[in-house]
Amino acid sequence: MQRQDPQVRWPQHQPNPEAEVLTQRWLELELCLAHNLIGSSCSVGMACSSVSQPHHHSLQPSPWMNHSTYLLNARFRGQRNPNSPGSGEHSPTSSPTSLAEASRSSSSLAVKLPPLPSSPSLTETIGGMEKPAAGLPSPEEILASYHLPAMKPIWLNANYAKHIVKGNFLTLSAKPKTVEMGEWIAHQVVDHWRMLITFIRLVHDKEEDGSSICSSRKCPKMTAGANHSFTWLNSRLQPVEIPAYEYLSLVQRYISGKIDDGAIFPTAPEGVSYADNPAFCSPAAAAPSESAGQQQQQQQQQQQQQDWIGKRSGFPPNFLEICQTIFRQMFRVYAHLYWSHFDDMFRLDLEKSMNSCFSHFILTATTLNLLKKADLEPMQPLIDLWAALGTFPPGSKAYENANLQVGNLLVQKAGPPAS
Repeated sequence: MQRQDPQVRWPQHQPNPEAEVLTQRWLELELCLAHNLIGSSCSVGMACSSVSQPHHHSLQPSPWMNHSTYLLNARFRGQRNPNSPGSGEHSPTSSPTSLAEASRSSSSLAVKLPPLPSSPSLTETIGGMEKPAAGLPSPEEILASYHLPAMKPIWLNANYAKHIVKGNFLTLSAKPKTVEMGEWIAHQVVDHWRMLITFIRLVHDKEEDGSSICSSRKCPKMTAGANHSFTWLNSRLQPVEIPAYEYLSLVQRYISGKIDDGAIFPTAPEGVSYADNPAFCSPAAAAPSESAGQQQQQQQQQQQQQDWIGKRSGFPPNFLEICQTIFRQMFRVYAHLYWSHFDDMFRLDLEKSMNSCFSHFILTATTLNLLKKADLEPMQPLIDLWAALGTFPPGSKAYENANLQVGNLLVQKAGPPAS
C-alpha cells in the first residue's frame, strides 16, 4: 500500500525492485551523513519505507528526492518528520505563512552555540606588526623604570628642591663671545671645584673625637642609591670598590693635582688668549687668487687637524678629556652627597646651597658637553623635577635631557608648598 503525505499525493507508478534497492542505499548514505553531522540517531527503515522510486526517468523533479531532502533538512533544523506520528497537518509544500512559522520554530529549536571570542582581523594583525604601538609609556611607568626605593629620597620633594637665589643659572654657564673656549672650560672647572670642595670637607673632615659624617662604617661603598656604585682604578688599572671616605680622599688628590699642574692648567698671564668677536672683526682686504685660495684652504685643513680646544691659550691636546674626567668625578661626588648625606646637609641648613651649586653644575656640564646623558642617570629624577619647576630654562641642554612628564608627576606627588 502506497503511503500518502497529508495534502500531497505521490504519483502512481509501478514498483521497480532494482531502483528500490538503489534508493534504499542512497537514503542510508544520506541519513547516515545527517546522523554524523548532527549527532542524533535515525531510523533508516522508517525513512526508506516512506518513499518509493519511480520506474522511469523524467525531466520533473523526483518526488522521493524532494521528500528525502525534506527529511535531511528537518533533521538539521530540529523539526519532526511530517509523516511521523503526532505530526501536524502541514506539508513541505504548504503556504508561505506556514513556511515562515516553520522557520521561526526551527530557529527556536536549533542548538544554541556560544559566541566565538573576538579576535583582531588579519589586517589589524599585520598592521600591528608593521608599525610600533602608538601608546607611549606613562609618567608612572617611566618613573618606575628609575628603580627608586619605595620611600623616595627627600630631595625629590619639590619643597626641598629649592635654591638660595632665583634666576637663570644659564647666564653663568654660557661662554662669552670674546673668551676662548679652553679658557672658559678651565675657569668653570676651577670655579665648580671650589664650590664642591666645601661640601666634601663638611662630610669628610674629622671632628675632634675622630668621627666624620661620611665614614667607612656608614658608607662602605661609593654609591648613589642602590642602583649605582662607583669604582676606582688601582695601580694595575683594575676597577675596585672602596669605601666612600677613601674615594673622596682620592678625588680631592686627583682633581687638586690636575688643577695645580701648570702643564695642564697654565697660569702665566702672557699665555692667556681670547676669541675673535665677529661683530668687530674687519673683513679680508681682497679676495685671494684661485691658487692662493687652494693653499689657504689646505692650510686651514691642516690647522684644524692639529688644532684642539685650548691650543691658543697653551692647554695640552688632551685638555678636554681631562676636564671631562674631572667633571665626571665631581658629578659622582654630588650624587653620593644627595643619596647618602642630604639629611646631613638639611640638618646643617645647607640643602638650598647645595641645590644651587648642583643645578649650576648640571647646566655648565651639559652646555659645554663635559658630561654625557648616560653620566646623568643617577640624578635623572632630580633633573626632571628641576626642569618642571623652571630651574632649567627651555632651550638649554639640561632641559632637553629632562622628562617633563616625570617632573610634573613628582611635583604633584609633593603636594602643596610647605608654609
